[in-house]
Amino acid sequence: MSDLPRKAVTRTAKLAALPLGFAGRATWGLGKRIGGKSAEIVGRELQQRTAEQLFKVLGELKGGAMKFGQALSVFESALPEEIAGPYRAALTKLQEAAPPMPTRTVHAVLAERLGEDWRDLFLEFDDKPAAAASIGQVHRAVWSDGREVAVKVQYPGAGEALLSDLNQLSRFARLLGPLIPGMDIKPLIAELRDRVSEELDYALEAQAQQTHADEFADDPDVVVPQVVHQSDQILVTEWMDGTPLSEVIADGTEEQRDRAGQLLARFLFSGPTRTGLLHADPHPGNFRLLFDEKAGYRLGVLDFGTVDRLPDGLPPTIGRSLRMTLEGEADAVYDMLREEGFVKESVDLEPQAVLDYLLPIIEPMAVDEYTFTRAWMRKHAARLADVRSPAYQLGRYLNLPPAYLLIHRVTVSTIGVLCQLGATVRMRDELEEWLPGFVEETEPEAAEETETAEESELAEDGGAAV
Repeated sequence: MSDLPRKAVTRTAKLAALPLGFAGRATWGLGKRIGGKSAEIVGRELQQRTAEQLFKVLGELKGGAMKFGQALSVFESALPEEIAGPYRAALTKLQEAAPPMPTRTVHAVLAERLGEDWRDLFLEFDDKPAAAASIGQVHRAVWSDGREVAVKVQYPGAGEALLSDLNQLSRFARLLGPLIPGMDIKPLIAELRDRVSEELDYALEAQAQQTHADEFADDPDVVVPQVVHQSDQILVTEWMDGTPLSEVIADGTEEQRDRAGQLLARFLFSGPTRTGLLHADPHPGNFRLLFDEKAGYRLGVLDFGTVDRLPDGLPPTIGRSLRMTLEGEADAVYDMLREEGFVKESVDLEPQAVLDYLLPIIEPMAVDEYTFTRAWMRKHAARLADVRSPAYQLGRYLNLPPAYLLIHRVTVSTIGVLCQLGATVRMRDELEEWLPGFVEETEPEAAEETETAEESELAEDGGAAV
């Protein structure tokens, strides 16, 4: 498939083929087993074929289908290894590549949005796309002033395709269950659908990216490309080389994994404080690991099409509740969660049970440094998904207020990437530096009294010395 299919009936049929195809392959697998093949071999073949179809359909359709696939790719750490293994390679491909638009379509969009003389804006323009994503693809070029640039071109009909795909995927959510066992797919699709208009608006994306580029311009750890030009359906930014995070996950050294993980955590928690924005699309395709002799390893950040606007930074409630949970203040934590709407007024829970529910999840924040692993992620995903576990029973009574929905998804997604990296991260350092409320604030009066006491001691010491 070389172009973005726009007819709803065509796209719906392809999406419907996912669960139907799974059922057909299950029947094929049964036949193989009757024919004498072992269950283990048949199961592995079945999962591999399912993974191949998943990538083929989602990648070809682009739009919301591919956006859904990219979102799933950061959660594969939570799946049992026998399920995650066959999907991992196929889903990871969605982070970096997809079938491209025909060159004629790219040129038509450029002519329509930049003018018939669009080539005069570039010294060079590579017709072969360097990357393809859910609603657009990126071409490498040289701007008229000599700067190397990335030219993002939005697929024609991308808006219609996004909404159509996500609406259809929502209808099929229950049928998609066997494809991604153990995941609650419908809320993820709903949240992606709510962000469609922002995702399509390159003016908003350019504004968000330039805000980050200005703030991190002299940062020693994080690099954000400057915006060069923006028009409807076209976004031109400075080009950034580097190793895609998906390659670091697959083949990176321990040093690269740890450094990438530390900087990813730093960017997650520092961004809202420094820019008032939360980068809300943390799949590995949007990050690069850069290296030079002077600066060492740095994190390059791309794609600001989805952001959460937090003018006052992350809510202090998050930091305070984390700190008090680590300190074992069950009653105070419970009161705060109830006040913020995480526990509904109609529900009465045991504070200590809530604390016991939270503590294992925030284990990485209780120590100076923590090594994130897929096994750790799977353990907690199983604990929260097992209907027999106390955590599952209690979780049914907890609520996620709308203001925290995107923050929660971004945090969980980032932790999923840290687990894919297997990175050892000093998470507490980042929380203490950037997360409001995590470090207990000193009351001004208490601070003044401390200073007065210290001054008195100094005076006494001075008098003794004389």
